[in-house]
Amino acid sequence: MIVEQTLEKLHAMKLRTMARAFEEQLSDASFSELSFEERLGLIVDREYLERQNRRLARRLSTARFRFQARIEEIDYHRRPGLDKALVSQLGTCEWIRRHLNLLITGPTGVGKTFLSCAFGTRACQLGFKVLFYRTPRLFSDLEVARCDGSYLKLLGRLKRVDLLIIDDWGLGTLTDSERRDFLEIIEDRYELGSTVICSQVPVAKWHKVIGEPTLADSILDRLVHSAYRIELRGESFRKRKSQVQAGKGGAA
Repeated sequence: MIVEQTLEKLHAMKLRTMARAFEEQLSDASFSELSFEERLGLIVDREYLERQNRRLARRLSTARFRFQARIEEIDYHRRPGLDKALVSQLGTCEWIRRHLNLLITGPTGVGKTFLSCAFGTRACQLGFKVLFYRTPRLFSDLEVARCDGSYLKLLGRLKRVDLLIIDDWGLGTLTDSERRDFLEIIEDRYELGSTVICSQVPVAKWHKVIGEPTLADSILDRLVHSAYRIELRGESFRKRKSQVQAGKGGAA
């Protein structure tokens, strides 16, 4: 009777994982060899781990990463010039705690997006709030928000995340509204959050991408001077994959 009442109360308090762990201990005689403190500790550990996993799943879902990627999966042989020591340092996410930025540049297909998603995933694992955006989608959402009255709400969301990842930056020269929107984002986040920018365009040419000299100076001053840089090089992974598949087709 006491056991049933305890299980009912655990479920009523939505401690379902603790309830399952308690039931498992009741049905497994080996747990009787443990002390009360040890058994209670195992039950609490199960509930704690389950809650941590659920929080991580929510952070990963909210981030909307383009790829599922982890730092442990990085293939350094396929990414010439990628400094393993720097990746390890960035993997601690201390730069996010210090509100610094990260700029990842290189030709198309060399793994910039994968790398940014790997850093973003590590940030989620350490409890940071992350949001991933492709540049065209970012400006599209801002334009829609401006029209439906939710512009300030979207800017607030972009400001509050610990890490904002902006992919495919610099595909074309920014329009006047785009560069002003981008300045608002960078200004709001300056010394409050970290930003990752992935671009095929070298940082030295970003001034031209932004277009208007005064706004470009303001944006880059806040973004570049407090940033780590990773410059990838090499042949496109997609091109290599295509060549391998073509070779297999020819062999067949």
